Amino acid sequence: MTDTYFYFMKKIALLIIGLMTIFSCQELKEQQNSGYIVQVSLGSWHSPDYTAEQIIERIDTVSKMIPIQKVIIGWSDNKDIYRQVGDYLHNKNIRMLLWLPVFAETEEVCENSPAVDLWGKVPANYDLAAGEGFRFNCPSDPKNAANVVAVYDSLFSDCGFDGVFLDRIRTQSFVSGVSGVLNCGCPLCVERYAKEGVDIQTVKREYEAKGDAFFSVKGYSTADGFCFENPVAAAYFKAKGHVVSNSVAAIADSLRSRDLEVGMDLYAPFMASFVGQDYSILTAHADFIKPMLYRQTFAPAGMGFEYDLLQRAVPNAKGYLKFRMDVAFLNSQLKAMKPYNCEKYPGIEVNYRADIVPTSLEYISESIDAVKEHEFKGAVLSWNIMEAPLNHIKILSDK
Repeated sequence: MTDTYFYFMKKIALLIIGLMTIFSCQELKEQQNSGYIVQVSLGSWHSPDYTAEQIIERIDTVSKMIPIQKVIIGWSDNKDIYRQVGDYLHNKNIRMLLWLPVFAETEEVCENSPAVDLWGKVPANYDLAAGEGFRFNCPSDPKNAANVVAVYDSLFSDCGFDGVFLDRIRTQSFVSGVSGVLNCGCPLCVERYAKEGVDIQTVKREYEAKGDAFFSVKGYSTADGFCFENPVAAAYFKAKGHVVSNSVAAIADSLRSRDLEVGMDLYAPFMASFVGQDYSILTAHADFIKPMLYRQTFAPAGMGFEYDLLQRAVPNAKGYLKFRMDVAFLNSQLKAMKPYNCEKYPGIEVNYRADIVPTSLEYISESIDAVKEHEFKGAVLSWNIMEAPLNHIKILSDK
């Protein structure tokens, strides 16, 4: 055999090894970017509900049932918990993300200017549990945005986090009635709406003149959401999405500049415009999103819960369909997520509580099946893996 023959055989062998390496790396990357994300809710800022040992024990148990890609944990200020949990997770090749509230729940760690409605009044709160009052702050005040980033830098930057998961990145909803969604109306927000071509005084006059009819819609489509009859309402909610979401984008970009992965907690697509979440803007600044596709949650962000509040707040508004919170509707919301260019991990609740989140094995199974049918990378098991019945996790091990 000639030297030329051996030369070419060596080249072919090196090419094969190179291709195998590429495919192995791609396979590893796919494995790292697929699976479940779980959430650990620690409760209030200063009194964590669990010890690091309890969290590690639960995650260890769950990880033997299903593949865990990331753990979202927060937002206690107890650094030792994160450091201990982080060491455990990183040894398992699981990423740890800080659960970080943005426009609400930060009053215990920093002073923020509150959001007000278009009449200058602070909307009512919704007190679901201690540490979760759903009290919202102005999305336009640069001090509020700076405070969120400062909270990360001062409390969490040395805890070993791989990323942050931004929660409360919206305004109040119909939980506070019309006042909840027609906000924020402070001078800073009025100025930003003006730059979007919307005069807040005109919006106020139009609502006061039309009443519930201000919210009437021509119809609904999965692609475009609700189509408002009133052009002033249409312009207002489009501008609101820009105002709120661009503020969130700036915070996300600041955190990403710290080499952090950024996830975002979003309302289901059909309700997102009412709370100022513009998917096209937010997904351009997120590594992944978690739309809260909660069909069995009777609390803020539950799809049926929020839609019912809308209809109660504006009972004479026309054009709203009667959505059934079934798998067909879940599929419509999963379909609405597809056009956006970031990873999507739908939020499916696995907690159980008879009065707030009465989930079942059948519900969890059909929900995860729907997620997989739409070929998403995985799902976020919401909203506290510490309280989820283990049989709700075990049923996923066969999927």
